Amino acid sequence: MADKNLGNSIGFLMTDVLRLMRREYNKNSSVMTLMQAKTLLSVSRYPGIRQVTLAEHLEIQPISLARLIDQLAKAGLVERRADSADRRAYCLYVTDAAAEQLTHINQAIGEVRVKAFDGLTVHEIDQLQGLLEKIHRNLQDDSSDSVS
Repeated sequence: MADKNLGNSIGFLMTDVLRLMRREYNKNSSVMTLMQAKTLLSVSRYPGIRQVTLAEHLEIQPISLARLIDQLAKAGLVERRADSADRRAYCLYVTDAAAEQLTHINQAIGEVRVKAFDGLTVHEIDQLQGLLEKIHRNLQDDSSDSVS
């Protein structure tokens, strides 16, 4: 990229947009905390994911994830199962009871998206999605990232 400032502006803007979207979710959602929601969504998207892999994916410390999983398990939304390949490890699964919470989370996310994408055409949203996917692929390190 020829203009270094443009790269810095884009990075800042992407970070700030994400911050504002998180703020909007927190403002409009009484379902659960954003981290609980992200954790539950990730477990639902990757059934059987190991706790250590999920912690890396969410970019949080394993001990912090363990507390989140404890909360979700206590609420009956997630269950730990011993990993058949490594008895020291646990794999995570959502329970049937999580379906209602996932519906509420997805509704709250949908409301944030409606506000965020107001004034954009379907074509512009598709373009944005495609460009972000390309950036993601460019930056993704397959050797250390087991969940994409």
